[in-house]
Amino acid sequence: MAKAKVYFTKEITPESLVKIYEALGVEATGRVGVKISTGEPGGHNYLKPELIKDLVGKLNANILECNTAYGGKRMASEDHLKAIHDHGFDAIATVDLMDKDGEMEIPANGKHLDVDIVGKNLSNYDYIINLAHFKGHAMGGFGGVLKNQSIGIASSNGKTYIHTAGATRNPGELWNKLPEQNAFLESMAEAAKAVRDYVKGNILYIDVMNNLSVDCDCDSNPEDPCMKDIGILASLDPVAVDQACIDMIWNSTDPGRNHFIERVERQNGRHILPYAEEIGLGTREYELIEID
Repeated sequence: MAKAKVYFTKEITPESLVKIYEALGVEATGRVGVKISTGEPGGHNYLKPELIKDLVGKLNANILECNTAYGGKRMASEDHLKAIHDHGFDAIATVDLMDKDGEMEIPANGKHLDVDIVGKNLSNYDYIINLAHFKGHAMGGFGGVLKNQSIGIASSNGKTYIHTAGATRNPGELWNKLPEQNAFLESMAEAAKAVRDYVKGNILYIDVMNNLSVDCDCDSNPEDPCMKDIGILASLDPVAVDQACIDMIWNSTDPGRNHFIERVERQNGRHILPYAEEIGLGTREYELIEID
């Protein structure tokens, strides 16, 4: 497989987010959805509406989200919609909580997952912008576009199905049926591929490397960022852009990198990348193109 192109800017502004989208050289047309994490109430590291509003507006897009599978203020739709409002996302665009009124199964055909269970409103969109906040994660080690496309687009039942590597769809059984770690990571990759295949590749990928905490935006009390902001990366290849982010962490001279790396390694987080490459989701080989 040829090297993927990954574009990079050190600037993290509304204008640079539009600029890096334009650098990809593709046009998101039709009914466009921008998948983000709207952030668990109490947390503060998620991508802010002020940062993403220009890109969302340029594409006349809806913001896409799904309910969580854990006890918190985004598991029930009513609570989640309040969090979305309190965080200001509904002030910049229509926010589609895709599983508010149901879910659907899409083929996964993986080693662990036969199907991926996603918010049913995914079927309403012609093109997806996978806009991820790159950060650490307590269970996955790190979260970027692969997590945003798998866990992020799955319904509550679907999140449970991925987290348990296909053992159960019942959120009430989630913590009792957690699998061996690599099976979970591989299930995320399989779910991400299922979404890519379902939308027939009409999806692009952006990782924003700011507020680099070891904790996810799903955490209501995340640890403060341990590294300085790095920039924004974008690609048409999800494996390449997450790999590039990991490489930037590993190659960083920031003293906080060791703490971030410890979180990733504790969960064997990088395993998702070669497995995603193995199942045909993308390549870890990339050319980094700076656009500043």
